[in-house]
Amino acid sequence: MDFARLTSLPAPRAAAWPPQAPPGIPPGDAIWKTIAERDLLLFHPYESFEPVLRLLRLAAEDPQVLAIKQVLYRTSPQSEVVRALERAAENGKQVTVLVELQARFDEERNVTWARRLEDAGAQVLYGLAGLKTHAKALLIVRRGPEGIERYAHVGTGNYNERTVLEYSDLSLLSADEDLCADLTAFFNVVTGYSEPLAWRTIAMAPLGLRPRFLGLIRREIERSTPEEPGQIRAKMNALVDAPIIDALYEASRAGVKIDLNVRGSCLLRPGVAGLSENIRVVSIVDRFLEHSRIYEFRNGGDVETFIGSADWMPRNLDRRVELVVPVRDPDLGARLARILDAFFADNVKSRELKADGTLAKRASRKKPFRAQEAFWEEARARAQGRPDTERGAFAPLRSAPE
Repeated sequence: MDFARLTSLPAPRAAAWPPQAPPGIPPGDAIWKTIAERDLLLFHPYESFEPVLRLLRLAAEDPQVLAIKQVLYRTSPQSEVVRALERAAENGKQVTVLVELQARFDEERNVTWARRLEDAGAQVLYGLAGLKTHAKALLIVRRGPEGIERYAHVGTGNYNERTVLEYSDLSLLSADEDLCADLTAFFNVVTGYSEPLAWRTIAMAPLGLRPRFLGLIRREIERSTPEEPGQIRAKMNALVDAPIIDALYEASRAGVKIDLNVRGSCLLRPGVAGLSENIRVVSIVDRFLEHSRIYEFRNGGDVETFIGSADWMPRNLDRRVELVVPVRDPDLGARLARILDAFFADNVKSRELKADGTLAKRASRKKPFRAQEAFWEEARARAQGRPDTERGAFAPLRSAPE
């Protein structure tokens, strides 16, 4: 092939959407103070994954950091995450890493990284017997001016610098006392130091995640009235769990309004008379692979929103170690609500699931709206410091479009 001819090829049909710098995150080690003051939500790949990598690099070199605990499911071939963990172990910090050896197609790479981490002095665990560890979690323990501090990262996607440019995912950075206490207990459980405890905030599979979701659905049924119906909005990769589907059907019959964004397999049938008239299912396939999981419950007006690694599938709820965490900061919860608004407003790349199981392009007389493009435009505006971009980028839609 004559590679010189590549220069004469036409320009790419689509403009690049490079990751943008998230606003409000200062350079250098000031990030510790920022996270201690408030939770941060990053929306990848529209917003850069760099703050997460920087946090790890800082932790590796910071003499005040005592310990780092992390779950690795998939990593990149030249992983900055692993290099930071190696450096931390070499610097004498207590580094504990659970490396999942059953990550399909990444088994050999994960074995290599695990051995390198062991050689550097890290404590490495090779998964859990009979389970696949799919949770995305990081905990950093640091000596602060007033005592021990803990910093957490929980995501919907992998610690993989390559796929974070191709997948749409969410990151939560937090020093919330309850969340960090739960993650401390979580790592004690998966490393075999203690038995599972009653969680303050998180839900963990296979230890009670399905019952937690079923309880949240049941609460919407109980609180739903004709004047103020309950509402469930959720985004996931797949919906095939029979108990969850049955609960959603029951909720629909009780008048709960349900909007679902399911990228892949969906065994639920929306719009069936007497069963699921109040359920709408859409799917978006666009430039970035939709990979985030978001679960929102109206809760009588006191909305609760969760993100995590689990889909509504038996394998996630029964045979994997998964984490789902609440987003308790009101501003971040409102941002997630606007993100869901945009997903359900998309009439360019969205398809709607019909009662017969077919997917059809959504008919709409409204102005074309493409969610992923709006997300990138909003991220760019935030990075450039334009006022009111966060509130004005997405117009909330509280009812199904025509």
